[in-house]
Amino acid sequence: MQATRQSAPVGLVRSRVRAGLPSPLGATWDGRGVNFALFSANATRVELCLFDLDGRRELERIELPEYTDEVWHGYLPDARPGTVYGYRVHGPYAPHEGHRFNPNKLLFDPYGKRMVGRLRWDDSLFGYRIGSARRDLSFDRRDSAPRMPKPGDGTGRRRSRGNAPSSTKRTSRG
Repeated sequence: MQATRQSAPVGLVRSRVRAGLPSPLGATWDGRGVNFALFSANATRVELCLFDLDGRRELERIELPEYTDEVWHGYLPDARPGTVYGYRVHGPYAPHEGHRFNPNKLLFDPYGKRMVGRLRWDDSLFGYRIGSARRDLSFDRRDSAPRMPKPGDGTGRRRSRGNAPSSTKRTSRG
C-alpha cells in the first residue's frame, strides 16, 4: 500500500515510508531508521506528523501505511534518533458511542520518552468547542499542534531488523 501524504510546505524533502513492524509500540530506532507503531482499534487512518527540532513547525504528514492486529505502523529509513513527531488520528466522531476522533488535534505518543516544548493551555486543545450550546458533543476544528509538546523519540529502544513477532497477521486497512 502506498502512503498518502498531505500537502506540505514548498521545498520540503519527502520522507520515504515503508510498512515497518507493529511491535514494539512507540518510536524505535533500529540503527538504520525509526519504526513508528501506535495502537488504535477504531481509527480509520493515522498520520505521523514530523516537526522541526524545536517542535514549532510541522514539516510533513505521512500516513502510516500498515494496520496489523489493531496497530498502525510505518518505518522511516531516513529518520534518526530525536525525530520530533506527533500523531493525527482519523475515525468516527460519535461521542454517544464513545468515539471522539479529531484529526485537528495532535496526539502525544503514549510511549514517547522525551518531550520537546511545553503544554500551553488553550481551548484549542479540546476536541470540542468550549462554550458551545452542544457542550462536549460539539467538534473543534482548530489545530492544537502549536500548543502541544511533542515527543522527540527513537532513542530509547533498539530492535534488530527482522525480529517481527511470529504470530502477527499483516493486513492493510483502506
